[in-house]
Amino acid sequence: MPHYHQLGSIPHKRHTQFRKPDGTLYSEQLFSTEGFSDDYALLYHCHPPTQIIRTEPQQDVSPQIAEEKMLKHRSFEGFKVPRIDDYLNSRIPVLVNGDCHIVLAAPRKSTTDYFYKNTDGDEMIFIHEGSGKVITQYGQLPFSYGDYIVLPRGTIYQIHFDTPDNRLFIVESFTPLRYPKRYVSRRGQLMEHSPYCERDIRPPQDLLTIDQKGDFLIKAKKKGVLYGLHYGTHPFDVVGWDGCCYPFVFSIHDFEPITGRVHMPPPIHQTFETDAFVVCSFVPRLFDYHPQAIPAPYNHSNIDSDEVIYYVDGDFMSRKSVTRGMITLHPAGIPHGPHPGAVEKSIGAKETKELAVMVDTFRPLMLTRQALEIENQDYVMSWAE
Repeated sequence: MPHYHQLGSIPHKRHTQFRKPDGTLYSEQLFSTEGFSDDYALLYHCHPPTQIIRTEPQQDVSPQIAEEKMLKHRSFEGFKVPRIDDYLNSRIPVLVNGDCHIVLAAPRKSTTDYFYKNTDGDEMIFIHEGSGKVITQYGQLPFSYGDYIVLPRGTIYQIHFDTPDNRLFIVESFTPLRYPKRYVSRRGQLMEHSPYCERDIRPPQDLLTIDQKGDFLIKAKKKGVLYGLHYGTHPFDVVGWDGCCYPFVFSIHDFEPITGRVHMPPPIHQTFETDAFVVCSFVPRLFDYHPQAIPAPYNHSNIDSDEVIYYVDGDFMSRKSVTRGMITLHPAGIPHGPHPGAVEKSIGAKETKELAVMVDTFRPLMLTRQALEIENQDYVMSWAE
C-alpha cells in the first residue's frame, strides 16, 4: 500500500550476491502479504531468519463469543477495560467476525523480553493515549496521540511506551488493509482529491541492526493460537531493505476533512479499506454552509454493514452522554440517527471539534464475553422521546 521506500544498505540488483565485510553472504528475505502477486519488500539479514532452536506449548487466545446474533443498538465503555502490564494480555477483543477483530488495550509495560508477530492479520493500532515507538525489522516508528500504526501481517515488532498510561484501539484485519481505491491513481499515487497524501505517511526510520546470536522469543499468533518460537539470532539483524510492503504511521490529525453546502455522507471520511470493511476518521471540521443546512446527520438505515464508532475526544452533537473511549455498535437491519433534540440543536452551529474512528463491516459482528462486561445496557432505548 505505501509508496516505494529504502532504508539501510542493499545490493544494486535484487536476488544477487550481497556480501558482508568478511566475505560471507547476507541472507535475503522476500516479505509479501499476498504471495508473489502484489506489493513486497526485500530485507537483507546478517543471518538466515529461519533458525528456530526450540518451541513452547501453544496457547489458545481466540475470542470468547457471547452473542453470535442480535439486532439492537449497543454501546460499550471502552475505558472500563482494565489496565494490564503485559501488552499481549492487555489486548481484549470486543467485536469480532471472520474478517476482523476489534480490540481494546490498556498496556502498562513495553514488550522488552519478547517479540510479537500476527501471522493472520494486518494490524491497525490507533493511539488514544500514550506515546513511544514501535521497533520492527524495518526500523523504528515513533508514535503519539492520534496516530494510526499500520503493520502488515507477519511484521515482527516490539512496542515501547514512554509511560504506563496507554489506551489503544486495535483492528486486526484478515484481508489486506489499503488506501481507498478511489484515492489512488492507476500508477499508485494518492490523487489530489484524497484527504491525505504521501507526505503524511511516516515510514520506518533509524534502522536498528542487531547482529547477535542467542535465544530470542517471538510470540506468533495464527488462527487464534499463540505460539512461542525461540530463534537463535536476533530478528532485527536487517542491514537494509526496500520495497512497497512495510509498516507506517499516519496521524488522524493529518486527515483533511471534506465539507459541502449540505451534509456529506460518511464515505467522505474514509481513511482505509479492505475487501470486508472500511475505516473512517471523524475530525474537527467546518459544518455545512447552505443557509438552510442541518449539520446533524440524517437518519439512515444500515442495510449492508454493521457500524462501529470509537469516540476519541470532543463534543458529539448527534449523541447524548458520550464518554471518551465509548464504542457504539449500530447493526445492519435497523435505522439509526441523531438522538432526540440533536437536530434542532445543531442548526446554526459552524463547526465541530469531534474526533472519532469508525469501522463499517460488511458482515455481522459478534459480541465477546468481555464486551458484555463493559456494556451500557440502556443504550438501545436512548432514542425514546
